[in-house]
Amino acid sequence: MTGQPADLNGKEFDGFTVTVDEGAQRGDIILDRGDFNTISMGQRDELRYAFEQLDRDDRVRVIVLRAIGEHFSSGGYIKGFLEASPEHVSKLADNIAAPARCEKPVIAANRGYTFGVGFEVSLACDFRLVSETVQYALPEQKLGQIPGSGGSARLQKIVGITRTKDIVMRSRRIKAQQALDWGIATEMHPDGELEAATDKLVAELVQFSPMAQRTAKRLINLGEDCNLQTAIELEGFNYSRLRQSDDFREGVDAFHEKRKPNFSGS
Repeated sequence: MTGQPADLNGKEFDGFTVTVDEGAQRGDIILDRGDFNTISMGQRDELRYAFEQLDRDDRVRVIVLRAIGEHFSSGGYIKGFLEASPEHVSKLADNIAAPARCEKPVIAANRGYTFGVGFEVSLACDFRLVSETVQYALPEQKLGQIPGSGGSARLQKIVGITRTKDIVMRSRRIKAQQALDWGIATEMHPDGELEAATDKLVAELVQFSPMAQRTAKRLINLGEDCNLQTAIELEGFNYSRLRQSDDFREGVDAFHEKRKPNFSGS
């Protein structure tokens, strides 16, 4: 998915901002609504739009979802659920799945409260870097509800049915070390080092072939819903396709010439 999207730098959104750093080849979606970064109903539509535009932006190789303040997000604006139409509510999971649909790698940088929809949108990202202060939770049972934006489904894929029931049905909070131990978090860092760790991961990811990165993400996501044999066949098909790419030839040449590859994305 390429092209020239709308310029999001400086555009006003509901509860977040977007920046593009062409030199770093990254686009950032930055939650910024007071101390707890609550997410409104309308904001979910706008977040989807922002992810889609950054995914189309040729200047961006990696997308980062982060937040201003001590807490990533305490979750959704509660009264908004009662005010929204049934049709709008039925689209919540599709909006929050936008990071998973992006062809490019998406990093979530989480600290403090990462509850409800804040947790759900992070679960839709490819990498979750966490501060030691992070607390994950799906607290909807306390409201007489269940997660409605893919949270329990994605979580079960990561931690299994027993741990998902423990988190969802008891509205349990999962702290950083446990999140790391259970495979929810990719990395854990001291609170003051979360931004530097995010920068480091972005710099690492942009060194790889963009074509190989897109293929790996799509293949791994598809493999989640396939039986083993089908997943292996998909892997073989995509491996064969990449063998014809300029990037693969460049990677092989660079390896034999003992130099850093210069991938073109073709």
